Amino acid sequence: MTVVPCACIMGHPVAQSRSPMLHGYWLKTLGVEGAYERADVPPEKFPLFFRDLPGHGFVGGNITKPHKEAAFRLVDRREGAAETIGAVNTVWFENGTLVGGNTDYLGYLAHADNRAPGWDASGGLAVVLGAGGAARAVVYGLRERGLDIALINRTRPRAGELAKHFTPHVRVYDFAELPRLLPDAVLLTNTSALGALGQPSLEIDLRPLKDTAVVYDINYVPLETGLIKAAAARGLRTVDGLGMLLHQAVPAFAKWFGVVPKVTPELRALLEADIRATTGSG
Repeated sequence: MTVVPCACIMGHPVAQSRSPMLHGYWLKTLGVEGAYERADVPPEKFPLFFRDLPGHGFVGGNITKPHKEAAFRLVDRREGAAETIGAVNTVWFENGTLVGGNTDYLGYLAHADNRAPGWDASGGLAVVLGAGGAARAVVYGLRERGLDIALINRTRPRAGELAKHFTPHVRVYDFAELPRLLPDAVLLTNTSALGALGQPSLEIDLRPLKDTAVVYDINYVPLETGLIKAAAARGLRTVDGLGMLLHQAVPAFAKWFGVVPKVTPELRALLEADIRATTGSG
């Protein structure tokens, strides 16, 4: 009897996750025998559940809030990127060993390469807003591409902790210093929640940016954030958060199901329609 591989998204709550739609699309269109499910696991039950994924019928999965820190601690081994970033968002088994990886930085870079080819060709300065878990993955990716990084966060001590972790590649600045940093920036990335649906807006004067600069917002609800709209109006190349979500799922799918999927316009349109239908945002 052939066992069909099944992966899952682990969180609490997890009903809002679009990962099943995303991976389900690939399973169907690629003709892969497999499944991807939601696993709503409360924090007190997560360690036992996580350490017995095969017993629950899973070959691996994704981790979302509030289990990311626990997953980082509980895996048998962490890949180098996940170890350095300090976060695990994808797990799989290798010879019975539970391995933790981080695909966020891969998705961030892959979508930047896709939407703004050559964005990192000349190196230079990348300005990053925010200092949470997503910022750690973004900073790691930018460091891998050899860029200098200016980090800005509402609470400077948290930014300082992140910068110390990646020293000497990252320097911390106050928000008031942003205007003098922008003229030298080849890339501006918002990893904070500012500008996302239900959050305060992100007000930035983009005029100091050079015409060749790229603006990236990892938020994808609304599909076009205020920052992306302002950058497009300024004539700058833009990179959105939905593409990062799609591209980060590619290496995870390959780990579980042995096939490397592609991000297609049809897949993107499917998720865009769902976001519009469920949030009423464009």
